[in-house]
Amino acid sequence: MQHKIVTLQNLNKEELVKLLTDAAKNWLCHDGLWFQAVEKKFGINAAIELDGKAWKEFTQIEAQRIMKRLNMKSGGGIPALIQALNFRLYAYINKQEVTEVSEQRCIFRMVDCRVQAARKRKNLPDFPCKPVGFVEYEYFAKTIDPRIQTRCIACPPDPHPKYYYCAWEFVIP
Repeated sequence: MQHKIVTLQNLNKEELVKLLTDAAKNWLCHDGLWFQAVEKKFGINAAIELDGKAWKEFTQIEAQRIMKRLNMKSGGGIPALIQALNFRLYAYINKQEVTEVSEQRCIFRMVDCRVQAARKRKNLPDFPCKPVGFVEYEYFAKTIDPRIQTRCIACPPDPHPKYYYCAWEFVIP
């Protein structure tokens, strides 16, 4: 019996979405495993420092690729940022929301985060991702539009309400 070879071109929309979701999960898994390996060898502070450096580069590359795919020009303001946030790899595996939207401002919340949810299931404290998160969101937003300023509302290790893990304000002054 001959096995049919499946290719990307043979997949329907539902299968492509599942493939994209799996790819996002694999990416996040690799990120976590890399972090844990660095933490084990060099300690948590070195792991956070190096993770921040990697995220500074990655988040800009991700934003540039999203902009290219969506044919966006730099300087698209808050509407462009909101659009781009919906195409980040995180968007396929975490529950996120954007509130308080205007032309000059929005609030982005990570409602359900796979990393934090996994730690919660293991009865571990929240991962202190604020230093890396700030780098990640600031550079992503500035790649979309250099005028955008980023402010952390709450992100672990900060206390946060039960209905989100982190929240970020994006403003064009």
